[in-house]
Amino acid sequence: MSPAVFAHGHLRLYLLRLLVDRPMHGYEMIQALTEQSGGTYAPSPGTIYPRLGKLEEEGLVTKTADGRKSVYAITEAGRAELEAREPELQGIESEFTDSVRRLADEVRASVNDAMRTLKADLAAAAREARAEAKEAARQTTRLGDDPRTTQRVLLHEAEAALTDFRADVREELRLAVGEDRLSRETVRVLLDGLGEVRRRLVQDLRS
Repeated sequence: MSPAVFAHGHLRLYLLRLLVDRPMHGYEMIQALTEQSGGTYAPSPGTIYPRLGKLEEEGLVTKTADGRKSVYAITEAGRAELEAREPELQGIESEFTDSVRRLADEVRASVNDAMRTLKADLAAAAREARAEAKEAARQTTRLGDDPRTTQRVLLHEAEAALTDFRADVREELRLAVGEDRLSRETVRVLLDGLGEVRRRLVQDLRS
């Protein structure tokens, strides 16, 4: 389990800081924290609302109804709390930044591990397809020119080629995503190319 993003009591103060600019719904505060962390930290309602309730009890925020939602606003007492604890708040900002970087490193490592596992799985599948094709070829050698055996060999060769193609292209696509290089034009080239190959293949098979 990853260490907490905020130390004990610090999230409460950070929520107050979020309300300085404007009143917010609890869900908006969750979104703000998620966006500020680049998506690496998304607190649950069970984390946010009890702290907002405590701030309301202490008179640091007010809560008003907005349809089915509640809007929280900082009070003068809340602003005074922030001003009195400004040095501590600066440390919390640095703490949040460091936590976000740590979480980003963990996500990056997890993605890299997943990509390595996927690459290994695809390579294993490709090796298996090639082995089956070789075995079918050996059977053809033993059985001579039997049409059914020849068809099986050709099918294995085609499937091995498809497996190799899929493995290679999928690896390149995932690498491109990891480096923010994948574009809509690239996907269009892939789709158009596959469509043309399929059209010609079907035409050849049915002719």
